[in-house]
Amino acid sequence: MKVVLQRVSRASVSINGETVGSIGVGYLVLVGFTQGDGETQLQWMADKIVGLRLFADDQGKMNRDLGEVGGALLVVSQFTLYGDTRKGRRPSFVHAAAPDEATTLYVQFVGALRACGVPVETGSFGAMMDVELVNDGPVTLILDR
Repeated sequence: MKVVLQRVSRASVSINGETVGSIGVGYLVLVGFTQGDGETQLQWMADKIVGLRLFADDQGKMNRDLGEVGGALLVVSQFTLYGDTRKGRRPSFVHAAAPDEATTLYVQFVGALRACGVPVETGSFGAMMDVELVNDGPVTLILDR
């Protein structure tokens, strides 16, 4: 499981010009799954994301988590995180989970995040989406499990 997490001032995802998810302060979470991912990886990642202290305290240090700033999550499926570009000029996606498996994992992951008590918005799995964001900082992390 891989996540690209970006701290944002705001972010949204649209399909065919219609906004399907949007947040203010929080994290844009691009998530990809690989074969063998399951409950252990999903729960670890959900807990890690919600618990990360990436927002400034009164001294300007990253000491506040998502809940402390009233933040939200925008979760977007991103199978291309498992694109392998070591050979040739076209990425190979053989390590990405199959669509049926990835769909199930995505739904479970969103559920695990919601169970952590933070607001969660989503894109639409498998759709061609336009993602807009204002990266705050910028702060961008890559999380692997």
